[in-house]
Amino acid sequence: MKSRFEGYSFELNEKVTRKKVEFHNRYGIKLAGDLYMPKNAEGKMAAIAVAGPFGAVKEQAAGLYADEMASRGFVTLAFDPSFIGESGGAVRNVASPDINTEDFSAAVDFLSVQDFVDSEKIGTIGICGFGGMAINAAAMDTRIKATAAVTMYDMTRVNAKGYFDADDSAEKRYEMKKALNVQRTADYKAGTYKRAEGVASELPEDAPFFVKDYYDYYKTERGYTERSLNSNEGWNTTSALSFINMPILQYSDEIRSAVLLVHGEKAHSCYFSKDAFEKLTGDNKELLIIPDAVHTDLYDRKNIIPFDKLQKFFVQYLNKCL
Repeated sequence: MKSRFEGYSFELNEKVTRKKVEFHNRYGIKLAGDLYMPKNAEGKMAAIAVAGPFGAVKEQAAGLYADEMASRGFVTLAFDPSFIGESGGAVRNVASPDINTEDFSAAVDFLSVQDFVDSEKIGTIGICGFGGMAINAAAMDTRIKATAAVTMYDMTRVNAKGYFDADDSAEKRYEMKKALNVQRTADYKAGTYKRAEGVASELPEDAPFFVKDYYDYYKTERGYTERSLNSNEGWNTTSALSFINMPILQYSDEIRSAVLLVHGEKAHSCYFSKDAFEKLTGDNKELLIIPDAVHTDLYDRKNIIPFDKLQKFFVQYLNKCL
């Protein structure tokens, strides 16, 4: 199977230009991005960095969001986080709550020094697992003036506690960590890293709906791209270790900048956004629930994704001094 649009899962808007860029994070890892610009761009503009979903690449949902927001007048940067896609990092297909949070700040670094960007008007959009990372970055990086987390996952919570916190016990975490550390030893001996597999290529009839939902995006021409982890072999199996041990969102209640959480009413993951919103403080925080929408509807269904709301949110808060 091949991507529908020359390596991308979506068609470039006729009002937008796209070019490849490179930048680096604070750990010296080279990051790859696609910079989207309105064709009629002039002067210093507001900018938005976009990443996610977790296990996807910039040619998928992040690029679609960047393309759409650029058509609405923003400079946008869709990027591959460290270790995946076209970004650097010697070990491939591994995730880190620390480094992936840093990747958002690195994107802000890059945007801040562009002549056509107003460095006081930079926001972020994080999708799925990178929605949690985007909120975590907002708690650290005061340069981020507005954050939208769409169909958000807290990847540290789901790894440590299971879905709906069903596996939240010291004994279950111990058994999981023991198995993952056995795999670490095997990986070191082999000199390679076992992959956890992405979304299954064949679904059993009794697969949960959310698994079918992921399949419909990652394993069909709707969302498939060649570099996507979830469309292919998945993350390294041992990626979960740091997520079990290092929870994000610990200081999200101290975020002073604006945050918008968007989630589908029928998404299995909706509780992540609801719980994250409960912790946020201030009158510049908002939770928007989309009626009848499921998790991946907010990856690419332009008739469901509230782009008008996203545009209004970023226009309002990127033009407001903190």
